[in-house]
Amino acid sequence: MNKSSMRDVDERTNLAGNSMFELLLFRLGEAPGTDKRELFGINVFKVREILVMPEVTAMVNSPPAVMGVANIRGQMITVINLPQIVGTNPTKGLGILLVTEFARSTQAFAVEEVNEIVRLEWKQVLSAEGRGGGLVTSIARLDGDIENTRLAQVLDVEQILRDVFPEQHQLDIAVDDGHKLHLPPGTVVLAADDSAVARMMIEQGLTSMGVPFIMTKTGQEAWDRLKAMAAEAESQGKTIRDKVAMVLTDLEMPEMDGFTLTRNIKQDARFSGLPVVIHSSLTGSTNEDHVKKVGADGYVAKFVAEELADTIRRVLTR
Repeated sequence: MNKSSMRDVDERTNLAGNSMFELLLFRLGEAPGTDKRELFGINVFKVREILVMPEVTAMVNSPPAVMGVANIRGQMITVINLPQIVGTNPTKGLGILLVTEFARSTQAFAVEEVNEIVRLEWKQVLSAEGRGGGLVTSIARLDGDIENTRLAQVLDVEQILRDVFPEQHQLDIAVDDGHKLHLPPGTVVLAADDSAVARMMIEQGLTSMGVPFIMTKTGQEAWDRLKAMAAEAESQGKTIRDKVAMVLTDLEMPEMDGFTLTRNIKQDARFSGLPVVIHSSLTGSTNEDHVKKVGADGYVAKFVAEELADTIRRVLTR
């Protein structure tokens, strides 16, 4: 690993150690029925580079939201019209391209303008579920003044990709009999993910593996549930390992992220030896090194059920 990558890992670890992350803010034009230009955000770690809009070659018979492909450093990258997907009107045009890497894919999102990068604590990010935004996982409060803070909508980019390219992002949930898992009797996998589509995939994948589970929507919910189960176990003269075989957590979650959840578990004597596997769309060797630094027992990229089964099996039999 080169020195810049090591610095990147160290910087990410320092952020995670303080329950913080960086959000790239951008605008997509005027919201429907209004002249307001709302702020949107994406985790900086998913963004490979930001470019002035290059020449885009339109592709025959492409999905409506696909503008075409751009030749970026010799790589042909699909360009997606993000304002069209969210229903905004970019009156200033589409001047900026966000090249992103996650979930083992590279693609570019055309946006109206990029504003800034802000460093936030995860507790400033609230779940958007049930608030009417189907393509939004969370709402970030950008300022310290809760009463008058600016808000940014954090987009569910995995959901967007599945909407644009359904045939390329089918759920790979079936496992063969050789990948079935058998947990210790009476135990479950405690899972956490803020994305509705990711939770559906995890639930179907674990069911396919024959694994009982409890699903939660944030790291905070998982942490609260884990503490309650530990208290129940103690009252029965048992330990948490009699109830939970392992924790499976996403990284990016409102209220409490996966790094903080992992650190809380690893630093609490009640959960000594309880395995934690991180299941994330933030792929690549740098992220895997980061995961090791925060003490997780395993890392698996979203989402191939057999790889998840193999990782869980390896961690449980370690």
